[in-house]
Amino acid sequence: MSKLGVVRHIATYPVKSMRGEERSSVSIGVNGIPGDRMYAFVKAGSSSYFPWLTARDWPGLLHHQPVTQEVDGRPRLFVRLVSGDVLPVTSDEMLSLVEREAAQPVRLHVDHRGNHDSAHLSLITTATLKALAEAGGVEPDHRRFRMNLVIESAGPPFVEREWVGRTLSIGDARLVITDQDKRCVMITMNPESAVSSPEVLKAAADLNDACAGVYASVAVAGTISVGDEVSVAASQRR
Repeated sequence: MSKLGVVRHIATYPVKSMRGEERSSVSIGVNGIPGDRMYAFVKAGSSSYFPWLTARDWPGLLHHQPVTQEVDGRPRLFVRLVSGDVLPVTSDEMLSLVEREAAQPVRLHVDHRGNHDSAHLSLITTATLKALAEAGGVEPDHRRFRMNLVIESAGPPFVEREWVGRTLSIGDARLVITDQDKRCVMITMNPESAVSSPEVLKAAADLNDACAGVYASVAVAGTISVGDEVSVAASQRR
């Protein structure tokens, strides 16, 4: 059979390393989900290939919640702080707060195609989430892994690695699965408290060469919604 699972969660991460926004439906373009990782704080003066300020540098980033609001008929991104205050992501106040709390100078970088590490989209199955949570001794919270699509699948943990090289049909979009997602210390961090559980990354290393989930590129743009079936595209069915 070609059916692989069902979409259970969709999330975008408007600001790199901050919390995500849960979505019921998204329009996928050639560069992934519009607005995903659109904003990122960059370490001032960095010449590294990875210049981003992330929760690895300042775990407090995980406490802040991006919120999209309509202003004069157009969507604008704000950030709800731990204090409950809400600031425009592009405001001087937001930048000053990040610099103060991270204890280093930064600048806000905006890229409408997204500040992605490797690919425009990411997917993971609930079986993989549960296996890593159990082995790592944490709750199976999908937010820990910061994926765009969470797929409920009847397959075994890490079944996603079998999808690499295939084209998947989800809603009216077509996604090419390009590679496994090699994970870092970000998955050790509790998405609420930012407390680290190194056992989660160790479990990924022991069980699947430190990979959890897969990356995808967009072959055909379209709409994906929670509840959509995930299947191998017709031309690739066996």
